[in-house]
Amino acid sequence: MAGNSGGPWGGGGSSGGGGGNRGNGEGPKRPPENNGGGSQIPEIDDLVRRGQEQLRVLMGGRGDPRDPKRGGGGGGGPIFTRGTIILGALVALGLWGAASFYTVKPEERSVELFLGSYYSTGDPGLNFAPWPVVTAEVINVTSERTENIGGGRGGGGGDGLMLTTDANIVDIDFQVVWNINDPANLLFNIRDPQLTVQAVSEAVMREIIAASNLAPILNRDRGIIADTARENIQSTLDEYESGINIVRVNLDTADPPAEVIDSFREVQAAEQERDRLQRQADAYANRVLAEARGQAAQVLEQAEGYRARVVNEAIGEASRFLAVAQEFNEAPEVTQRRLYLETVERVLEGLDKILLDEATGEGEGVLPYLPLNELRRSGQTDNGGSN
Repeated sequence: MAGNSGGPWGGGGSSGGGGGNRGNGEGPKRPPENNGGGSQIPEIDDLVRRGQEQLRVLMGGRGDPRDPKRGGGGGGGPIFTRGTIILGALVALGLWGAASFYTVKPEERSVELFLGSYYSTGDPGLNFAPWPVVTAEVINVTSERTENIGGGRGGGGGDGLMLTTDANIVDIDFQVVWNINDPANLLFNIRDPQLTVQAVSEAVMREIIAASNLAPILNRDRGIIADTARENIQSTLDEYESGINIVRVNLDTADPPAEVIDSFREVQAAEQERDRLQRQADAYANRVLAEARGQAAQVLEQAEGYRARVVNEAIGEASRFLAVAQEFNEAPEVTQRRLYLETVERVLEGLDKILLDEATGEGEGVLPYLPLNELRRSGQTDNGGSN
């Protein structure tokens, strides 16, 4: 049996010759290989086992109990190598970075909190908030939110019934459209923005309706009421520093209560008929009054013209008389004769005249009659016919 000590699995160089003895109960050993300084290459199983042990140690476990060098059996703690520490640090750094970096969309804004207190407002894009000292709340600020108040919100539950200043009841149904202009104020000053907008809007609308009569609310003042409500709601929310912006107020319906709406419509129809008849009467009165005023003005103008004419004629006659009197004082005979001739001329003008001379004998004083006027008149008639 001694001749087999130099077999393939034997040591061959040991002084005791027991390296190749299989009768000692030990299994065969793999032959050593020369690797420069004589060290051995670990097996694959050994590498896997070592990796599992390092992972176990990294996760807080203990090493292999069969290996005292790796924390087993000897009662020592887990051994942290340089590689495991670097790996753990990288993982922790990655998790911290994922928790600290965040993205804000264009329609959003972020509110950064330093230990629970307001720190800054983040703009759209990539933002950095070192967690856990600084945290961020991302809020959509551009999307419009709508609150229905009145019949549209509760399905006719009486929320829109409001009292007017003339002791009438009107059913108001309106919408309030709002968005966010200051996310920090919204987070720190308002607990429930939706309920706040509803409560403020309903209170403001009741105040406006209480100061108005029923007829303007139902007819012509709807736009004015909506604009006034938007301004007052925004003013109240600004006093609260709510960070809410009221975009618009839509006044959908303004009607009497459903129980009396039929009677109310009959009253409205009667009032419209009364207004129509009153407008017709006013138009007739205006027309007749305008005609009477025109006739009165015409009579006044005619009287004024007659008065002016008579006064002017009288003034002219007086002036002429004064002129004649002055001429008469200077030359009485000449003036008297001229007045006589002018008077005779004015009296005899337009008369058919026959001249008689002094009679020297029977029939000798009559001059031959020559109808010059008729000849002249017939000549004018012939000229007019020939034209």
